[in-house]
Amino acid sequence: MNLFDVYPLYNVTPVSAKGIVVTDDKGQEYLDFYGGHAVISIGHSHPHYVKRLKEQLDKIGFYSNAVQNPLQVALAQKLGQLSGCENYNLFLCNSGAEANENALKIASFHTGKSRVIAFKNGFHGRTSAAVAVTDNEAINAPLNKQQKVTILPLNDLASFTSEIGKGDVCGVIIEAIQGVGGLDEPTTEFYQEIAKACQINNVVLIADEVQSGFGRSGKFFGFQHHGIVPDVISIAKGMGNGFPVGGILIHEDIKASYGLLGTTFGGNHLACAATMAVLEVLEKDKLIENAAELGHYFRKKASEIPQVKRVKGRGLMLGLEFYFEVSELRKKLIYEQHLFTGGAKDKHVLRILPALNITKEHIDIFFNALKEELT
Repeated sequence: MNLFDVYPLYNVTPVSAKGIVVTDDKGQEYLDFYGGHAVISIGHSHPHYVKRLKEQLDKIGFYSNAVQNPLQVALAQKLGQLSGCENYNLFLCNSGAEANENALKIASFHTGKSRVIAFKNGFHGRTSAAVAVTDNEAINAPLNKQQKVTILPLNDLASFTSEIGKGDVCGVIIEAIQGVGGLDEPTTEFYQEIAKACQINNVVLIADEVQSGFGRSGKFFGFQHHGIVPDVISIAKGMGNGFPVGGILIHEDIKASYGLLGTTFGGNHLACAATMAVLEVLEKDKLIENAAELGHYFRKKASEIPQVKRVKGRGLMLGLEFYFEVSELRKKLIYEQHLFTGGAKDKHVLRILPALNITKEHIDIFFNALKEELT
């Protein structure tokens, strides 16, 4: 049997990792400025994270949600306290796509309506409803296109106002920073106006924080830069630092009922231990503040590179937009400079998503390598 061949792979085989350094099977070390799609938030093999998981595995790794799990309650309380979202309730699942799938289901259950508004270049996952609200024809199967979805230009308030007023919209889903799309953002005015319109029209506002959450933007959630209050917040990626975990925060105004949502593996003991470790490190080491500070430093260094058109994003969720397509540059950074970076739907954007505990020295190394490849 062979693998189902759907991933174009670089010829690198990681076998170990520590902090921001990944080592391959030949002993070559790489600086990780991509974090495996924004997943590694507190660094590879962080000692507190490893200790937490080992201790939990020695006790119990899994049992179903048919029984009490005090770790879930402790996690909800810690997450509410650290994020400032204490007036939400937590539902745990396994991934960002699953989080958005459940968020969209909640919107439809709560309002009794079925159409969703999403935005150009948005990415929300590959499962049925999540991929239907994703702006990518290549991954949207005919089955998914049966969903009632309207995709609008980002920051086009006139188009949005026209659509939300039609009365059949159950939810609006929006990223604070478009990760896969190329690091574009809604303006504060646009985000605030859609939040108001959702309230007026009985529409659930879903903040997709799968990539931008857990401190990556320099605040706990990306929407917090815009002063709005979503109804549902989807989370994943950086919350588990590599352990598969996702969830949705549901505003207390939306009531639960038995059977409304469900999951086999979501919120298992190991997932809760992993997420608690991430929260504890974020708080103790002030990594959200570090993301904000080093995001500014990264922008300053980028301003010294004439080939960079602009820097998009916030904190340590950044996109370097070049005057040329970056696929060859990415290859050179991997094979010649031993640096991991990411691409985006916008082929001119190099995506930067390192662990939140990187240093200025790491950023200096990155830009020295970049300059070497560009000269």
